[in-house]
Amino acid sequence: MRLLTLAFVLFFGTIYAQDDSSDSSDKFDKKLEKLSSQKGMITTYFGENSELFFEIPENLLNKDLLMVTRLRQLPANYSAYRNAGSKTSEQMIHFQKKGNRIDMIQVSTTNIADDDDPILISVQQNNFNPILASFKIEKEANNSFIIDVSKLYNDDSPSFNIIGERQKKEYKISGVDKSRSRIDEVKSFPKNTEIIHTLTYKVNKPPRGNSANTFTFQINHSIIELPEDLMPVRYTDPRVGWFSLKKYNYSSDKLKSDSYTIAKRWRLEPKDKKAYANGELVEPVKPIVYYLDPATPTKWIPYFIKGIEDWNKAFNKIGFKNAIIAKVAPTKEEDPDFSPEDVRYSTVRYVASTTRNAVGPSVADPRTGEIIESDIIWYHNHLRSYRNRYLLETGAANPKARTLDTPEEEIGEMMRRVISHEIGHALGLPHNMKASSAYPVDSLRSGKFTQKMGIAASIMDYARYNYVAQPGDENIRFIRKLGEYDMYTIDWGYRYFDGKTPEEIKAILKAMVDGKSMQKIYMFGGRNNDPDSQTENIGDDPIKASQYGLSNLKIVTQNLEEWTTPKGENYDELEELYGELLSVYRRYIYHVSSMIGGVHETLLNKGQDGTPYKVVSEEEQLQALAFLKENVWTTQNWLMPEELVSKFSSRGTLNRVVGINTSLLKRLLSTSKLNAMLNSNATLSGNGLNVMKLMKTLSKDIMAIKNPDLAERQLQAAFVNHLIDLSEDKNLAAEAKAYVAKHKKDLMKDLERKQKNNNDILSAHFLYLHEVLRKDAEQ
Repeated sequence: MRLLTLAFVLFFGTIYAQDDSSDSSDKFDKKLEKLSSQKGMITTYFGENSELFFEIPENLLNKDLLMVTRLRQLPANYSAYRNAGSKTSEQMIHFQKKGNRIDMIQVSTTNIADDDDPILISVQQNNFNPILASFKIEKEANNSFIIDVSKLYNDDSPSFNIIGERQKKEYKISGVDKSRSRIDEVKSFPKNTEIIHTLTYKVNKPPRGNSANTFTFQINHSIIELPEDLMPVRYTDPRVGWFSLKKYNYSSDKLKSDSYTIAKRWRLEPKDKKAYANGELVEPVKPIVYYLDPATPTKWIPYFIKGIEDWNKAFNKIGFKNAIIAKVAPTKEEDPDFSPEDVRYSTVRYVASTTRNAVGPSVADPRTGEIIESDIIWYHNHLRSYRNRYLLETGAANPKARTLDTPEEEIGEMMRRVISHEIGHALGLPHNMKASSAYPVDSLRSGKFTQKMGIAASIMDYARYNYVAQPGDENIRFIRKLGEYDMYTIDWGYRYFDGKTPEEIKAILKAMVDGKSMQKIYMFGGRNNDPDSQTENIGDDPIKASQYGLSNLKIVTQNLEEWTTPKGENYDELEELYGELLSVYRRYIYHVSSMIGGVHETLLNKGQDGTPYKVVSEEEQLQALAFLKENVWTTQNWLMPEELVSKFSSRGTLNRVVGINTSLLKRLLSTSKLNAMLNSNATLSGNGLNVMKLMKTLSKDIMAIKNPDLAERQLQAAFVNHLIDLSEDKNLAAEAKAYVAKHKKDLMKDLERKQKNNNDILSAHFLYLHEVLRKDAEQ
C-alpha cells in the first residue's frame, strides 16, 4: 500500500499570475545580484522592498514538502484561543512544472488505496489536487527554476488561514493593506526554508483598546523537506492518549472506507537491536535533542535541562538510554551555522513577553506521523502565574509558599515540571485530565505517598499543586511530577519492535492496554461531562478535595496581606493576588458543581469489565448540592473581609463574588445541561438526579434562605429571572419547561406569603420578585 497524493481541500487556492513581460537575462541577473541570497533546500533571493525569489532545483520538483504557517506575533485581545506560536495551517505541497510555470500544489495523504486495487482510479479522480499558487518561471538554469513569490507572501493567501471566519465577522476585517505589509526576513537551510512576513488588516469593528482600527500580524512560514525513508506507522488506541492523524483506506475489506488514526511519534530506533532485544539499555540511532535558547537566564538552565531529561526515566523502562538530551545552544563563535529556525534542530525558546503561558508544538510528517522537530516556547511572565498560585493553593500548609519572593529552588522546580509537560506534548502526548482523579484524596495528605507518586498519575494533566494537604501534614510534595501513566504511555508509543508489521504491533499493544487500562492510574480521558476529567483538580472525590481546598483558602485569605505586602509597599500585589484568590475559589466550587448532571466516562473495549458511560448517582449529586448550599449560596463573608478589601478597592468586591455565584447557578440550570440530564437519565446506566429534583433543591436552598442579606437577595433575583429566561428558551425540552412552569407558579405563592414581613427591605425585595413573576405570567 502506498500513500497517494490526493486532494483534501481545506482552503481555496489562489493563482498568482506574474507579469508576462520579461527582461533580458542579463538584466534579470543584475537584479538578482542586488538581492541578498541564501543557499539551502530552496535558494532564496530577498530584497528590502519585499522582493522574494525562489530558486527551485529540479530534484525538488514533485517531492513531498510540508508547509506550516504559524502566528509569530499577533494583536492584543485578538483571540483567547490563538497566541504567539499558534498554527494556522499545515499542508503537504509539491512544486510541479507545467510548461513555463511552477505550480504549488496542495497534496493530501488522508485518502489511501492499494496500488493494485481498481478503486484507486476512482479515488484519484474524485480527489483532484488544488493549485494553491502558480508562478511564471523567470529564469531556467543549472537544472533549477527561479520564480517570483513576492506576491504570495505580501498578500493574504487563503491557504495560509491567517484570519479565521469567526474573527472576520466579529471584527469586520477588511483586506490586507499592502502599504503596511512586508516580507521581514528569509532564511534557507538544507532541509527547510523560513519566511517571516507582516500583514496589516483594516478593522471596522476593533476590540476594546484598539483605537487604530488595525490588526497587524507577523507570520512565520516553514517549507520543510519530508523524509524519503518512511517511518512505519503505529495505529492508535483510544484508551491511550496520543496526538494522531486520521486516514481513510478505500481498499478496506469493510463495506465502506475504513477510517483509522496513526500516532505522531519521533523515530526512535536502537543502535544495537540485538542488545535491545536482550533487555539491555541501548542508545538510539538518533536521539531527541533539544537546544536551549541562549536568551534563557543562566539560573534557570539546570531546571530546563532536568525537565527535558526527566523523560529518560520513561525511556529507560523500555530499553532506551539517553533517548532525550538537552544542550545549551552553541554561540555564533562555536557554530556560526547553527540557527533555531533550522528544522534539523529542536529548541526551547525563552521569550521576553508579558504572556503567561508555555506551549509545546511540533511538526510531523503527515504521511506517517513521524515528528520531525519541535520548538517549546516559554514566556517569561509564566513564572508569575506559578508563583501566585503556589502561594494561594499551598500557602496554608507550605511555609515556603508564604511569600512573593519564592525561593529560587521552588520556582526552578515549577519550571522543571512545566517544561516536562510541554516536552510531553512534543513527544506526542495530549492532555490527560482523568489522571488527576486516580489517587484517593486522603493519600494526597501523606508525605510518603506524594513523594513517591506525586499528586496525579500524569504530568499531562492540569494538576499543578497539592491544595489538599492541610497544616501539620509532614513531608508533603506540593508540586507535580511525572507519574505512572506517563511511563505507560511512553511504553505504548516508543517501545521498539524489530521486524514486526504495524498490524502485528497493534495486536501486541492492544493486549498490553487490555491488561492495564481499567486501573485508575492508567486511564485516559478528556473533559466532556465527566467529573473525573477536570482541569486544575486533584483526587478522586471533588467534594472532599474542595472542602480541604476551601479550608486552606480561608487561612490564606486571613494572611494574604502579611504574605504579600511588606511595610512601605503599595497594595498592587495584594489586589492582584486577591483577584486570583477569587479564581481559586471559583475553581474549587466548579469542581463540585461538575458532578451535577455528570456522566462518568470509561474508555474500554468489549470484554473489559465496566460500563463506558454511567451517570453520577443521585446520592452523590445531592451531596454536591449540599456542598454548594453551604459554600456558595449562603454569603461567604470570609471571602471578602472588609479589612482586606478596603486596602485596594473603593467599590468593594460584592458584585464579583455574586457574579461567581450567579454564573454557577446559570450553568447548573442551563438549557444544555437540563436537556442533557433528561437525555442521560433516560438512556444511560445508573440512577442519576432528575431535573425536577434539581430545580426543587436549588429553589429550596436559594429561595428559602432566612433573612437574606444583599448578596443572597441578588442571587434570589437572578434565580427568578433565570427561570423566566428558561421558560422563553425555544431550545429547552418540553419536559423541562413543564418543571420551570410549576416552579414559577409555586414561587409566586411563596413570595406572596413572604411579602408580609416586618423588615421593610425584605418586604420590598419579595414584592419586587413577585411582581416580576406576575408580569411574566400575564404576558
